Amino acid sequence: MKYAIRMTICSLAITLGWASSSNAQSELGSAVQNPISSLISVPFKFSFDNGASNGDANVLSINPVFPVTVGDWNLVSRFIVPLYDAPGGVAGLPGNPGIGDPSQTGRATGLGDINYTLFFSPVKPVNGWIWGLGPSITADTATDERLGSGKWSGGLSAVALNQPGWGTYGGLVRHLWSFAGDSSRQDVNQTLVEPFINYNLDNGWYLISDMVITYNWEAPSGDRLLLPVGGGVGKITKWGSQPVNLRAEAYYNVERPSSAPEWQVGFTVQLLFPKG
Repeated sequence: MKYAIRMTICSLAITLGWASSSNAQSELGSAVQNPISSLISVPFKFSFDNGASNGDANVLSINPVFPVTVGDWNLVSRFIVPLYDAPGGVAGLPGNPGIGDPSQTGRATGLGDINYTLFFSPVKPVNGWIWGLGPSITADTATDERLGSGKWSGGLSAVALNQPGWGTYGGLVRHLWSFAGDSSRQDVNQTLVEPFINYNLDNGWYLISDMVITYNWEAPSGDRLLLPVGGGVGKITKWGSQPVNLRAEAYYNVERPSSAPEWQVGFTVQLLFPKG
């Protein structure tokens, strides 16, 4: 994981000096900032959670997006495939809301629970707003019980955003309930709210805040809310002929479950595949 950190930081540093077309950057920037655009992309997000009572966690989340246009609608498939190196008893995470047993010790490494969401979104904005709605399901795919909820969960997700000239603002909401799985594990009943805002700068740079807030209705009253505050910076550029979106962010959890981390630092490398 330390090697991954070094490679990510080096890639970000090398790319700072590379230039690309401002028009292409602008078009890609709008598509990248829209989670339900018609742009195929494969983000790799490296997250490093620090300050939890039972140890730090490292997460690589691979989140491919595959849109298909059918008539006047975009059908956007979004996956969350998390890979963890984490201590036992990690507090509930957005992809794995049932995690959390502080009595467990030792570290676990492997695949977590995979989430899939299918958004139905009009091709054309409605009164300036882009929106999407669709089903979401989380599969019990964790390779270690400490890395997943032990449940199959389903629900709905919705997103809405606006893109004025200066950037993008909007939000995504999702709620999941468990419907199958290990009866001895805690039921999943979790709300996720993700407000986001991007402010565009020159030469493909932008500022971003993308806070993933979760509320676990099944947890004890003092351990339900995870509320991060923070943001970061990003850049649209190219590696050779490959368009990429790079992000570096940091968030502090102002409200958190007792075993959750205090800080999260993340680096994202998003491969972009524009049409044409």
